[in-house]
Amino acid sequence: MAATKSTSRLTGFVKPILSQNVCEAKRRVRELYKAWYREVPNTVQVFQLDITVKQGREMLRQKFQNNAEVTDPRVIDLLVIKGKMGLEETIKVWKQRTHIMRYFHETKTLQSADFLSNFYAGQDQ
Repeated sequence: MAATKSTSRLTGFVKPILSQNVCEAKRRVRELYKAWYREVPNTVQVFQLDITVKQGREMLRQKFQNNAEVTDPRVIDLLVIKGKMGLEETIKVWKQRTHIMRYFHETKTLQSADFLSNFYAGQDQ
């Protein structure tokens, strides 16, 4: 009986990871975005990428906008932590050129309705 009461009191409270509220989490996102934005020219040069700095910054903006609808501070903090890890790996050249270029070649394949196209692609219906 005591366990049930203590459990019901704790369901409303979840310990924050880094940020206490959404405003603080968004501040961390802006700091991460600025750090990545400043790093793009260096990344293009170090990894000898076949893209311009403008294309790199456009891809960066697109990646950040993909998660713009996230409102939970804990999820935002986890995404910021992952972003900082990726930034550190890029700065210290722990990543390879293919890891960086993978961001630019991600495309969604269109699903076709006919049987032969699905068969050739190895998909079952």
